[in-house]
Amino acid sequence: MNEVRTPSPAATLVERLRALDSCAVSDALDAFGISAVVLGPEPVWPVRYVVAGRVRTVTVGPRRSDKPAGHVAAAAVDVSGPEDVLVIANDGRLDVSCWGGILSRAAVARGIAGVVVDGACRDASESRDLGLPVFARAVVPVSARGRVVQHAMDEPITFGEITVRPGDYVVADGNGVAFVPGPDAQRIVAFAERIVAREAAMADAVAQGRPVADVMHDSQFPATEESRS
Repeated sequence: MNEVRTPSPAATLVERLRALDSCAVSDALDAFGISAVVLGPEPVWPVRYVVAGRVRTVTVGPRRSDKPAGHVAAAAVDVSGPEDVLVIANDGRLDVSCWGGILSRAAVARGIAGVVVDGACRDASESRDLGLPVFARAVVPVSARGRVVQHAMDEPITFGEITVRPGDYVVADGNGVAFVPGPDAQRIVAFAERIVAREAAMADAVAQGRPVADVMHDSQFPATEESRS
């Protein structure tokens, strides 16, 4: 359970997401019947806080022609900022990196919140030293050069079995990675905040010595009612 933090009344949606965690967001998504949690990506170094932001998508894949191609994710880095998380789709490939140290340095300079890769990255120790959260399915030393290129940015992508669109949000932490569809973001975040408040009350009851079997019973702490209006 994430530590309860109360955002200010003027907090942005991203700030509110950063006060939650992927578990609360996953529970809220469940309540609305939305499947948007991806399994597999993990932090490549021990990130001890919640990473959240607007999604900025990049699609990577095999070279389709001999024409010159821009460096993977470079253009996306150059137009992103502190409330953005780069989400790179490389079809889950584990044999080639599509994110590395120079990109991490550029991302830190832009203040980018983090990077989530459906595939592999490299230079994990460099991202750690820079303080840039990177989530990926694997870490490998193999360069993208001559193997994969960028196909598109700011277009819908498939990440595992989830469709992710520009304008969506993402929450990533030690528990996993969850996406929040943009059109549903306000109600998902509000519902997740209610879940966190309920769990905080349950935790206080346990700390005061109440039997956990009683605390976990819905008659004592009723489950948060969902609202789909």
